[in-house]
Amino acid sequence: MEMVDKQPTVKAPAETFTGDAWYDVIAKGEEPSRMRVNVVRFAPGARNAWHRHAVGQTVHVTEGRGLIQARGGAVVEIGPGDTVWTPPGEWHWHGATPDYFMTHLAMWEAPADGGPETEWGDLVTDEEYGRR
Repeated sequence: MEMVDKQPTVKAPAETFTGDAWYDVIAKGEEPSRMRVNVVRFAPGARNAWHRHAVGQTVHVTEGRGLIQARGGAVVEIGPGDTVWTPPGEWHWHGATPDYFMTHLAMWEAPADGGPETEWGDLVTDEEYGRR
């Protein structure tokens, strides 16, 4: 067993997030584990850019109200206790609703071949964000 030192909270970069968001790295698995877990906190109206994960992603909301959308699908409101799985390669985004903060656990795995974990696309436009 090993106690892992808490890492400092990181401000999410403007290149991949609209609005204010912060994350804490909870787990970055060491081989043979490839598990990644972050706590992500979104201010009202904040969201990440379109992105996809090589091995998929699970998002579990712990507090607040959020939005999530897969490319071509409806924008769905999510709240505490909701868990959403996005399969490998599915373009999607997630963030807070306009009037509420939202916190979620983001969980994914790194690919076994050492390739990129996440591919980032365009920022979510206000028009895309407002479709509900």
